[in-house]
Amino acid sequence: MSSGVNVTQIEHQYDVLIIGSGAAGMTLALKLGKHYRIAMLCKDDPTEGSTYYAQGGVAAVLDEYDSIQSHIEDTLGAGGGLCHRDVVEFTVQRSAQTVNWLVELGVNFDTRTTGDGSTEFHLTMEGGHSHRRVIHAADATGREIAETLGSHLNTLDNVTIFPRYVAVDLITRDKIGLRGKDCVGAYALNLESQQVELFRARYVALATGGASKVYLYTSNPDTASGDGIAMAWRAGCRVANLEFNQFHPTCLYHPEAKSFLITEALRGEGAKLVLPNGHRFMPDFDERAELAPRDIVARAIDHEMKRLGCDCVYLDIRHKGNDFIMSHFPTIHARCLELGIDIIKELIPIVPAAHYTCGGIMTDTHGKTDLPHLYAIGESSFTGLHGANRMASNSLLECMVFATAAAEHINSHPESLESNLGIPFWDETQVTNSDEDVIISHNWEELRRFMWDYVGIVRTDKRLQRARRRVQLLQQEVTEYYSNYRISSDLLELRNLIQVADLMIQCAIRRKESRGLHYTLDYPEQAEQAIDTVLTPPLFG
Repeated sequence: MSSGVNVTQIEHQYDVLIIGSGAAGMTLALKLGKHYRIAMLCKDDPTEGSTYYAQGGVAAVLDEYDSIQSHIEDTLGAGGGLCHRDVVEFTVQRSAQTVNWLVELGVNFDTRTTGDGSTEFHLTMEGGHSHRRVIHAADATGREIAETLGSHLNTLDNVTIFPRYVAVDLITRDKIGLRGKDCVGAYALNLESQQVELFRARYVALATGGASKVYLYTSNPDTASGDGIAMAWRAGCRVANLEFNQFHPTCLYHPEAKSFLITEALRGEGAKLVLPNGHRFMPDFDERAELAPRDIVARAIDHEMKRLGCDCVYLDIRHKGNDFIMSHFPTIHARCLELGIDIIKELIPIVPAAHYTCGGIMTDTHGKTDLPHLYAIGESSFTGLHGANRMASNSLLECMVFATAAAEHINSHPESLESNLGIPFWDETQVTNSDEDVIISHNWEELRRFMWDYVGIVRTDKRLQRARRRVQLLQQEVTEYYSNYRISSDLLELRNLIQVADLMIQCAIRRKESRGLHYTLDYPEQAEQAIDTVLTPPLFG
């Protein structure tokens, strides 16, 4: 059905198209040669993303008592035997260099005065680490990094930022009737004009973050809808290990909190997890207690909440006193106080919430995907760093290390843009405006609820099969809706979340063991051999 509206089609041409504006995307833009013309698409305001809300910090070997080998072994230990050692070594060996770059840019990390009166960086402790190695800016490290990177980005004449643009799909040569699978651009919806625009590019980089919005309760902002993973899968990229969804153990439990994160650094600085009756329970589950890896802490909390039938458990930091709390955790103190909780005097109610997608688009150490000229960096990628469970504060490190590696690869492989490619404009002549948007909101709610119930912290084969049947029905409904109605941001995000949910479920069904973040009652033991779960798109297998 024709829309009956004549609209002037808009086309953009750049050397590099970066989809996403978090730490990974901004680092890539800053590290690329200044001769490249770069476009950066942002779903919302450029600072609206997981980077901005990251509280903890960046894990790096900066102290004379620490070592690269120790950081490597800690990461491997937290990853449940699935980390790729060569990738872990690659990342950790570049940690100090990454932090030094941030310091040179002006990131204001916390410092402390030593016994001899000199000043050094304040390093904090987090779960899974054997040393204090997390450099931070109070409890708002992500915001400090995002604002600093953003300020430098705004000075570059070769970077054009497109706020409020949602990527629709990647464009590959085979999709437009040419030989080869090279990525040559993307379609994106301009949320102001509600028009789909064409972006041509020599290189495309997906820096779109994870997919934790697929769950009912998440610590992530609304932008975390798995867009890059879904687009890459539809374009022909393999994905891996999407069954490993990290649930942050401690998110604020309050009807108005919208899953506000309570950073792991609280536990690193001595906060205790207690039941409603005041009993400290983590020593009952692991000798590392509150500093055990996140999968262990989240399962312990989930177990106690189900055993007692309580809505939450509590964090107790009161014993550290007013001065310590105000200097180390001002953001958390202020937010809790807004909600009527004074953490200096009261317990903090917490629950686990979906926090990080450990799997994603398969890449090498340059961020290269299966498709020529397409890169994936940050949480949307699967590099092999995190294995079955990401260690705290390795994520921002990964974003910047692999964005730097991708930039180095692009800088050393200049290629000309094929301006004569016959890429068609987006066709809306066969669709109409929808009068059934209720379908989107209903399916959105259903998806997030059954993913929480059936593909959550504890799983079974029966729950996973139920989830698979439901997600397949949703896929049919959304595919039909997508084919007949003009697209919207909500529809695009729902389409992508349903796709990524299906991939998560498929990966979980294939893993017949319990390892790291994937815990199933049907296979409670860990298999002897650690194997990645790799999915290949059906048309490309």
